Amino acid sequence: MRKLKLDELNRTSIEDFKSQQKLPIAVVLDNVRSMHNVGSIFRTSDGFAVEQVCLCGITGQPPHREIEKTALGATQSVSWTYYAEPLQAIERLRKDGYKIIAVEQAEKSIMLNQFETTEGEKYALIFGNEVNGVSDEVMKIIDACIEIPQFGTKHSFNIVVSAGIVLWDFFTKLVDK
Repeated sequence: MRKLKLDELNRTSIEDFKSQQKLPIAVVLDNVRSMHNVGSIFRTSDGFAVEQVCLCGITGQPPHREIEKTALGATQSVSWTYYAEPLQAIERLRKDGYKIIAVEQAEKSIMLNQFETTEGEKYALIFGNEVNGVSDEVMKIIDACIEIPQFGTKHSFNIVVSAGIVLWDFFTKLVDK
């Protein structure tokens, strides 16, 4: 077996990416403090062709050297908007027809593997601060909460790992429908 060379990857241009069909998902970052996490989530969002990323509160915004270090240019391909408060982003997304879903460990959360998507539905997936998670004010107004099953001693994943797991799961559920 041979690894593919860079010119064999058939990468989409930024122009083509912007016009291609997107996964009906908005990624919402609720006060994410690490610029490297923000950049990595942009890169993951590009990989799954999500519709948009909403940066909220203290979450860093492009252009920023530390974001670009991990985004590798994905801030140019993925549409993004900044909101001073996460509730502003959620209000906008709800008006645009998105189902608001927190990714959090909470009462009555639905395990990710048991969550069922609906054809034609758009989803706003909220990922919270690295220490405090999704903010309490956001948790009060969500439509649903999903949780990634975990079996070790830590019961937490890095936000980027969580985003990758959840986006892959939604990709497989939405693309197969």
